[in-house]
Amino acid sequence: MKSLYQSTIKSLPLLGRGKVRDNYAVGDDKILIVTTDRLSAFDVVMNEPIPGKGMVLNQMSDFWFEKLKDIVPNHLTGVAPESVVSADEVDQVKGRAVVAKRLKPILVEAVVRGYIIGSGWKDYQTTGAVCGIALPAGLRQADKLATPIFTPAAKADLGEHDENISFAEMENRIGKELAAKMRDISIKLYQTAADYAATRGIIIADTKFEFGLDENGTLHLMDEVLTADSSRFWPADSYAPGMSPPSFDKQFVRDYLETLKDWNKTAPAPALPADVIEKTGAKYREALQRLTGETLKD
Repeated sequence: MKSLYQSTIKSLPLLGRGKVRDNYAVGDDKILIVTTDRLSAFDVVMNEPIPGKGMVLNQMSDFWFEKLKDIVPNHLTGVAPESVVSADEVDQVKGRAVVAKRLKPILVEAVVRGYIIGSGWKDYQTTGAVCGIALPAGLRQADKLATPIFTPAAKADLGEHDENISFAEMENRIGKELAAKMRDISIKLYQTAADYAATRGIIIADTKFEFGLDENGTLHLMDEVLTADSSRFWPADSYAPGMSPPSFDKQFVRDYLETLKDWNKTAPAPALPADVIEKTGAKYREALQRLTGETLKD
C-alpha cells in the first residue's frame, strides 16, 4: 500500500504540521487537513510511516462526524479536497484529506474515560483519583467506571506531553460556561459512540475530543473524532478487568517501545521493525471494518 509520510502541497500556503496532520490555508475561512501516515507514540513522532493509516483515520472520522452531527456542529464543509489543489497533487489528498472550516482552537483537550486505564490508572494508583476526581477504592486496571468521567488535558507543544488538568483549571483557562458546555457535550458524544460501538463488539475505553469556535462563537467538533489514534478500542469478546486489554490502535508500537531499555521516550525516535509496522496497520484497518462495517476505500 502506498504511504504518505509528509505532504508537499505547493498550490496552497502551509499553515503548519502536527504529529499526524498537515494543514494548509484554503482562502481565509477554510483549511485543507491532510492526514498522513505518520505515527506518534509517547508524543514522539516515529520515523517510519504506517501505510494507509492516514486514510483509515480520515474515513473513520468522517463516519463519526456524520453519526454525531446532531449533537454538535463539526468542522466539515463538504468541499472536495481534490478541488482545492493542483492536478499533480490530487494523489496526496485523495481519501486522506478534508476541507474544514477555519476555527479558533480551544487549547484544552476534552478527554472522557469510561474505563480506568493508561495515565488515569497510574494517577489512581498514586492518589485514588483521576484529575482530581476521587474514585472508589479497590478498582482494578481496566475496570469500567460507574459513569464516564471528564478529565481535561492542556495541549502541549509538538513533542511535549499533554498535561492532565483539573476541571477547575480548565474553567480558569477558558471560562466556566464554555468549560461546562464542552464537558457536557463530550460526555454525550462518548456515551452515544460507546453505545453504538457496543453493538459492533467494541468497547471504547476512553477518547479525546478537540473543539474550536467559529466567528460567531459557536462551538464545533474539529480535528479528528473517535479514531484509533484518539481513542482506546478494545474487543469486547476478550475484555477482562485486572489487565491491559488488547487494543485496536498503536499498542503494537507502544509494547515494542516499552521493551527498549535504552530509549527514554524522547526524540529522536528509534527505528520500528517491519513486523511491528505491518501488525499496527492491520489493527487500524480491522478497527475501521469492525466499527463501521466498511473496508478502506480506494
